This record gives sequence, C-alpha cells and structure tokens, in this order.
Amino acid sequence: MRRVWLRPLLAFLAAALLLLLAATGVMYVVWTRDLPSVDDVDLLALGGETRVYDRKNRLIGVLTPSLSSGAVASGNLLELGEISQPLRKAVVSSEDRRFNTHRGVDLIGVSRGLLKGLFFGDLEGGSSITQQLVKNTLLEDLNAERTLERKFKEAVLASRVEKNFSKSQILAAYLNVVYWGKTDRHSIVGIDQAAHAYFGKEAAQLNLAESAYLAVLIPAPNSRYQKFEEFRPLTRNLLNRMVEDGSVTQAQADQAWRTPIYPAGWRIGWNADGSVRGAVLENPGRLEENLPARPPQVAFHYLQAVGRELVAQLGRKEAYSSAKIVTGLDLDAQLAVEKAAREAQLPAGATLGMAFVDPANGEVTAMVGQQLDGSRPADWDNATQSRRQVGSSIKPFVYTLALSQGWQQSDTVLDAPLSGDYQPKNYDGRWLGRPVTLRYALDHSLNLPTVRLAQEVGVDKLEGKLTQLGFQVQPNLGLSLSIGTLEASPLQMASAYAAFANGGLYRPATFVRQVIDEQGKVVYRRPKVPAVRVWDERTAYLGLDMLRGVVDDLSERQGGLAARARIEGWPVGGKTGTTNDIRDLWFAGVVPGVAGAVWVGREDNQPLPSWAYSGTVPAPVWQNAVRGLLGQRKPQDFAVPQGIAFATVRHINMAFLSEKLRGAADGAPSAGSGATPPAPVTDAAPAAPEPPVTTQPKTVPALPPETAPDSWPDAPAPAAPPPEPDILPPEQSQPDLMPPAAPAVPEEVPTPETDFGAPATPADPLPLPDLNDLQNGAKQAWEDTQRAAEERVREGLQQGRDQASDGLQRALDQAREQLQQLPQNVPQANP
Repeated sequence: MRRVWLRPLLAFLAAALLLLLAATGVMYVVWTRDLPSVDDVDLLALGGETRVYDRKNRLIGVLTPSLSSGAVASGNLLELGEISQPLRKAVVSSEDRRFNTHRGVDLIGVSRGLLKGLFFGDLEGGSSITQQLVKNTLLEDLNAERTLERKFKEAVLASRVEKNFSKSQILAAYLNVVYWGKTDRHSIVGIDQAAHAYFGKEAAQLNLAESAYLAVLIPAPNSRYQKFEEFRPLTRNLLNRMVEDGSVTQAQADQAWRTPIYPAGWRIGWNADGSVRGAVLENPGRLEENLPARPPQVAFHYLQAVGRELVAQLGRKEAYSSAKIVTGLDLDAQLAVEKAAREAQLPAGATLGMAFVDPANGEVTAMVGQQLDGSRPADWDNATQSRRQVGSSIKPFVYTLALSQGWQQSDTVLDAPLSGDYQPKNYDGRWLGRPVTLRYALDHSLNLPTVRLAQEVGVDKLEGKLTQLGFQVQPNLGLSLSIGTLEASPLQMASAYAAFANGGLYRPATFVRQVIDEQGKVVYRRPKVPAVRVWDERTAYLGLDMLRGVVDDLSERQGGLAARARIEGWPVGGKTGTTNDIRDLWFAGVVPGVAGAVWVGREDNQPLPSWAYSGTVPAPVWQNAVRGLLGQRKPQDFAVPQGIAFATVRHINMAFLSEKLRGAADGAPSAGSGATPPAPVTDAAPAAPEPPVTTQPKTVPALPPETAPDSWPDAPAPAAPPPEPDILPPEQSQPDLMPPAAPAVPEEVPTPETDFGAPATPADPLPLPDLNDLQNGAKQAWEDTQRAAEERVREGLQQGRDQASDGLQRALDQAREQLQQLPQNVPQANP
C-alpha cells in the first residue's frame, strides 16, 4: 500500500526538481549576461585617488565613489582594524549570523526569505552581508526593486565576490558603504560617519552598548532613530543573539545592557537595570553638527556627475582607479557660477540647480546642484538628478516649431478662451479677445495663444521635436505640454536651449573628455556623437531672435519678464518659467558661446511665496552667473545666417526669411504681411487694440507700408492722400521761375507799297501773361484742394472712431458673457 502512493510522490518531486533546475538554468543564462565585474568591489579601497582636471589641465579635485542610494561613500574609508571589534561582531550577529561559514549566500536565510515572499508577498529579507554589499555597489539599477531577478543576481554576484575577496575585506567594504540615516543636508554613509554622527567619536572607540545600538539601526535608521524607546527592546534581543553566537559572554551582554548611551540629540533618563526612565528627542540637528568638518569641494556635484558618466562608460573600478580624468569644465567659469550660487537671493526654504554648456560641443562648462553657503553641499544634485515641471520656459520650442512650418513672428493668433474641456488661462486670468502677433504672445508669455498655436502645429510634432532635444516626454500630456507640464532637469534645458545658439544642432551634454591610466595611456576618449539637426540654421536664428525679444523688447517697468537677465554689451536671449502654485521658478537662456538654465524651488515641492517670480528670482541668478562666466571676454554677436533679413513691424525689429520680405514687397501673398495662417480658433469678439510694444529700434530697413503697418488690423484705415494738384502751389514753385517767353517777332521783310505810296507796318506783338494772376490762381487751387483733403480725413477719422467704439463695446459685452460661462480654478502654467 505504501509503495502505491510513494512512487508517484517521488516522481512528482523528481519532476519538480528537474523543472526547478531548468528554470534556474534559464534564469542564469538570461539574467547574468551583463553582470558587472566583482573586481569593482575593491573601488572602496581606491576612492579619492583619481585626480580630475578641467579643460585647461587645472586640477579640480579627486573622484569619490558614489553609491546606489545616490549618497557619496565616506571620504575616510576604514580598514577592518580601524573599526572596534564589538561593532564588527554586533553587525554580523544582526545582519548575517552565518557570515563566516556561507559562501556568499545564506541558504537558510534565503529559504526564510522565499517563504516570506510566498506567504506575504515580500521578497525582502534573507540577504547576507555579501549580498548587501553587492546591492550597494554593483547593482545600482536594481537597488530599490523587490524582484526575483534582483535576488537572483545578488546571489550570483555574492558567490563571485566570496571567491575573490576574504571575509575581512568583504566586511570592511560593507561597513564603509552601509547607509546609517541622514541629516537635513547629508546622508550618513559608512561606519566612520555613523560613529561621529551618533556618538561623536571614532569608530575604533565604540563600546558594545553603542555598537549594538548602531547595528539595530541598519534596517531602518531614520525611523528607528526617531523612536528610541520603541526599538530599545531590539538591542536586548541582539545582545542575546551575540551570546548565542559566542561573540560575547552573558556578563558582557548584561553589562552592555546596563550601560547608558546617549545618541546625538536625545535626552535619556536611565534606570540601574538598563530600562529607560524617559527619553526625549530634543535636537536631531546634532547629527549634522557631529559630522566631521570637511572643506568645501569645488565643483562638488560636477565631480559626482563625472563619476556617474564614467561608471556607465567604463565600469566602476576603471572609473575610480584611473590616474587622471580630463573634463570639459572651465574652472574660472565654475568659480563664477559657484559665486552666483552663494550670492543668490532665494525665498526661505528654497534651493537651486543650474547648469551651463558650450553650444559648440555640448560640454558642461559649469554646474551647481544646490545653493551654496560655504559648507559642503547637500548630496542631492538638482542640476542633473531633479525632474521638475518647466512652465513657460518650454514655449520657445512651440514658437520655433511654428516658424519651421512657415509662420513668421508677425503672424497673429487669437488671445481668447478655448472651446472644449481643456480651459487654460493666461497668468493674470485676462485676455485681449483679439489676435496678437507671435512675438507679442511670447514677450508676454500668454498661455491662450500658445495653446492655440500648439493646436495648429500639432502636439505630436511638438512631442517629437522635444524628444529630439533630449527630453523624456511624459505620456498623455496633450495640449498642456505646450505651456510647461513637461518635467526636465536644468542640464536638459540648457542643452536644448543651446540649439538656438549653434545653428539648430542639438548635442547631448557630456562631462568627460578623456581618461588616462597610471602609465599615461589614454583608456577612454569621448566618442564623437553626431549632432542632431533639430532646426535648420535659419529657423534656429528666428527662434533665437524671439528669445532676444523676450529679454529686450520690454523694460521691467513695461512688464518685461526677463529684463533682469540683460548683460551690458552682450546679446541675451532667454525665457522665464513658473509652474502652478509657484512651486518651480525657471530661467533658461543663451549668449554667444554659452547656454544655461537655472531652477529655483523647494526639494519637498512645497509652494514658494506669492512674491517670488521667475523674472525676479532665477533670472538675476542666471545673469550674475553668466556675467561672471564671460569674465573679460570681448562682447560678440550671434552670427546671422544667409537668407535672414530684418524689418520693423509694429515698432519691433524682427528677423524674417529674406524671401518672405521680398514676396511682401512685390505684393505676393505672405504671412509676414499680416495674414494669419489658418488656425482652429473660435469666434472672437471684435478686436481691441493691442497694447503698444516699444523698443530701441535697430538700424535696419523697414517693411513697405503694406507689409509693416503701424496701425493694428482692426483700426480704421487712414484716409487716402489728397490728389496732387495740377499746378504747383506758390510755396512749391521754384524761386527762379521765369515768365513764358514772348512769341518771336518775324524778321522784317520788304512789303509792297500801298496805293497811298506809304510802307506797310508790322502787326502788334502778342501780350505777355500776368505772372501775379498765375500765382494767385495756383495758390487758390492748392488751398481748395487742401481743405477738401482735410475734410475727407476728418470724416474718415470720425467714422473710424465710431466703428472702433462700437466694436470695443461689443467685445466687452461678449467677453463678460464668456467669462461668466467659464469654469473656475483651471490649472495653469505661468510665465
């Protein structure tokens, strides 16, 4: 009977085992193809030795390893002998009791973790110290994932690490990369920082009580630090385990339990038996105060970015063990940008991120990831790692896309509410109710015309263009994409704006030029990546001209959004950007040879004060940084490509395609003549006059009257000029005018004698005309003509005023009706 059911059971188990082995083989083949080399683990012994230089071969600093958490490994990497023995034992008993016996993977721990995942859906747990080391140094991209793939890769790499390193090396490396919490500004990484932060002492000085406390913190250091009494029993449990493991005696464990400890920031009352009488967290800022003072590092976040780029190209070991790295940074520019970051006037609680690139090659010339105050910056890099909504700083791409499709700056688009479910508003909630030029709409950062223009050029085409410019466009943004719901970093924005300054070519941002090993051999040279042609050269210049208009067309008193970005002697183009609730403030811009962007905001994404504007907060920071970055360079202008001409339209100097101006001058149909390309716009109220835009005009040829009207499209047409009189008026007659010549007198000839014998006499000469009568008649004719012309002009002006008054009244009435019908509280992107 027993054999009857035993045989099928054995067959089932054998089949399951074969299936498991087959699945394991498949996972091994698929998941281990691109695993990093375990030799990279020894980078922790090499940290801080790689020297980094700028583009002029000036030393910037040394490269320090970064970890998968985004934090930077401790600058003071300790050998195992520099760490107290109680701490080493406490960590082993807490994190991996079988560390000294397994070969990288604790099968008992893994089994326990698999059962936990099977019954509770959580694949965490069961990781050995070796696996945790692998996770923190080799598997950055999978660090936060709770997947079978990550656990499998950890196990494979852990086994390889065990074959290449001793237990002492593995434990020392692990203790140098363990995350032990964070302060307001910095992460606490490695036992050196943890010993100082929590107890204000060297790692070698930690006693058993303090060591047990630090070991208990490792799984969740931030929350466990905040709740001392709640997690105090875990220390007792750990001491008991250490006794069971033979790491300490019972007497030592009991003594450690009764030893008072005072983690930084806590006020604790102790009983003699080791129980807590009371505990109050008075000053968590003490953690930051206890961290060892470190001198500020020039280009701190730039060096971190260099490390990330090289790790992706070469692997961690090569990146952090090379002798020399040459970058595209300009040390003078970096110092100027850091000075601007220290001097930045920001709202309370706000920080910044800014990046500047060389448009000619895409190299990052200067970068700051935080507002600087003279101390070591916070670890997070807002210049490259943050992704925040860009607001109206995206609008130049919308308008330049329209220019690439044949629109011109002088073309018009309606500034009025849209029909349909999506109801954006202008920043101030008002609209003109009439068409405005593209130039005017961008100068004033109007949302409604921008969204209408995006409808015309196509949202799909806009998404494609932004993708070409290096942005990752989030799905399903729709028309809101055109007014700034895209998320990007300052570095991405700087690289995209650089395409305006280099003839329409986009180049991805790069940091590293080359890497040289200890023998002087170049082991890495930046590959030549072809530039992406995003705009043709002339379109790029037209977009640049509109950017310059945002800065120059209006003074600050006239409402100029970017007037504070002007730099004396230099042509500046740029655009502001503000997001809903004033959570993000942007300015991105270009000058010859430099493109850059500045973001200001709070890292917790809370709103900024209502007085903060993009034109008054990030724009001056950008201006200060670029002015210092330019240094003593001689001012220069942007190169104007062939086929570009300039004309004054509505008192604003604009750039046009030359053939457009020629076509307009010849009377051919042209959008530049004021005609608007077909656009899906709703019926609008009669147009109201567009507010005048004033600027200091350039010395350039103006459009002919029919293509460059000074009056608005809906203004009454001027009266026809009076006809030219047939006779010049006296004041226009020439001063040396002579009377008409008298008829010639015929020569005397012999005449026959009369019957009376007397000779015949010649006929009387013709009378001369009276000059005074001629002049008086001409004067009277001129006066009559002038009076008639003036009367026609007065009649035309009166008729025009009547029409304009009636039209304006109708526009106001319809606007009021539309306003009453609009939904309230529509989300906006702001200028």
